[in-house]
Amino acid sequence: MKDSNSSSSSNRTEPIAQNIIKLISNLCFSLFVFSVLIFTVIAITYQPPDPWLQSTPALTNLFTQSENATFRIDSSVLRTGEDLSPSPQDPPLPPPPPSEPLIDITQQQIANSTVNSTTDSTAYSTDAQPPSLPACDETLNCSNPRVLIAIQRFNLRAFKSIAFFDYQPPMNGSVPGECDVAWRFRNKRERSWRKYRDFRRFKIAVTDDCRYKVVHAGGWHSGANARRNVTRTGAGRGGKSLPPRASARDDEINDTIPTLGSETNFRNGKYLYYSRGGDYCKGMNHYLWSFLCGLGEAMFLNRTFVMDLSVCLASTYNPSNKDEEGKDFRYYFDFEHLKETASIVEEGEFLRDWKKWDKTHLKKKKVPVRKVVNHKVTPMQLKKDKSTIIWRQFDAPEPENYWYRVCEGEAAQYVQRPWHAVWKSKRLMNIVTEISGRLDWDFDAVHVVRGEKAQNKELWPHLDYDTSPDVLVEKLKWMVQPWRHLYIATNEPYYNYFDKLRSNYKVHLLDDYKELWGNTSEWYNETTLLNSGKPVEFDGYMRVAVDTEVFYRGKTRVETFYNLTKDCKDGVNTC
Repeated sequence: MKDSNSSSSSNRTEPIAQNIIKLISNLCFSLFVFSVLIFTVIAITYQPPDPWLQSTPALTNLFTQSENATFRIDSSVLRTGEDLSPSPQDPPLPPPPPSEPLIDITQQQIANSTVNSTTDSTAYSTDAQPPSLPACDETLNCSNPRVLIAIQRFNLRAFKSIAFFDYQPPMNGSVPGECDVAWRFRNKRERSWRKYRDFRRFKIAVTDDCRYKVVHAGGWHSGANARRNVTRTGAGRGGKSLPPRASARDDEINDTIPTLGSETNFRNGKYLYYSRGGDYCKGMNHYLWSFLCGLGEAMFLNRTFVMDLSVCLASTYNPSNKDEEGKDFRYYFDFEHLKETASIVEEGEFLRDWKKWDKTHLKKKKVPVRKVVNHKVTPMQLKKDKSTIIWRQFDAPEPENYWYRVCEGEAAQYVQRPWHAVWKSKRLMNIVTEISGRLDWDFDAVHVVRGEKAQNKELWPHLDYDTSPDVLVEKLKWMVQPWRHLYIATNEPYYNYFDKLRSNYKVHLLDDYKELWGNTSEWYNETTLLNSGKPVEFDGYMRVAVDTEVFYRGKTRVETFYNLTKDCKDGVNTC
């Protein structure tokens, strides 16, 4: 009887255990299926990031004010295409011109040379002679190839942040024993293909064992006899040629305005034309965000973008606090690079050719035009349009008349802003190179944001104190070695504000180099040519551009909102 009860109890227990195991297995399987379903949905709906590492709507929200959608970002630092970090969606940099060597001189045989310091100034010893050569002549001949090799080796060791190209044959200096040499170069931190010129004077000695030795190197642009004079004509507005003049200007800059050529070329083209909208006279970052939207749409539609070279500089960049119209795009950006990267036509040339065509052909063969008055008409809807001209008009009130509205919403997935097409003006970059060269490329830099942010205690409560002279001295001593060349990029208007730092560092400010844009400078002469003979002001935006680029070239770089203060860059609670 007892055994019978035991067997019955076991039979009741077994199904319960099996059911529990089955229930747990089913739950686990259900969770697995649910997880796979969620992962699949995410994979399908995920959109790849914008070149600025965020989606376009997120960037628009970040850079806009809720009341009028105008940009409100830090204007004390300016970034363009050559500054932005590459992303998987970024197109590669354009190939170098055919004349440019693919390998810089630092990668050739002279890179194995050695340079030894001597006692006086920047003196180095360089062995440049093969051991099998016959007895040498102690008279220095600058045309001797071994002189150039000695100078090349010197430069390799003295300027490690520079890539050297295209050395010219040395010229005799002002006295025996000196040679002047010119070359082209590029800072290794610059992402563009642009090259710059330097020419320096070297004092060369010949040792008893026929070794050439650089005993002294002159400073930036000291080799006057190696400076090359060229004669070029300028390009004014409307493509009109200006009288030629002898100059030592940068002969690689080509600001000429492209023309469409014959009437047939005009008629066979396809154009995207944006009329002026609410972006005009907004901040330059707003302008670029909108301009690149239009250029990106033109690329998406495979059309030529009609470009207005006239820029209105916002009041924030002008001492008068007034918007200034009539500025030229070429003052600020590299027009030559833009022409090489994108299909563009200048607005004045385009309108003249359009008017000429309609006048010639009257009403019989007028150019087909599609007018688009609403930014909600997407680029995808215009993709198959066969009209010669697509004319987007922006007549609505702000912010509906901003160009960048075209690239919002679904369009953001198709239209990519070509940041790689916009580089800073090479004329401004020549000033950057001049400043960096005068400091022999061996300096540290600090970016000090002051101005309106330092006065606004509500959004930046500690900024004013954290960037005061006494606090800067205390903080920088832990970041920058004493008596280094220290370049200060700042929007602080008072020149003597940083005087206390001069007891610890060799301080340099942008205003120390005013002659580089003064009325005797190459920048002044060339921009005057662009402006039909009228002088161009070196405005606040240009100052920001130059300050930013010199700062980037410092060996040690100290940022305001990352190193000097705990305040957030965009105000309280935005970090």
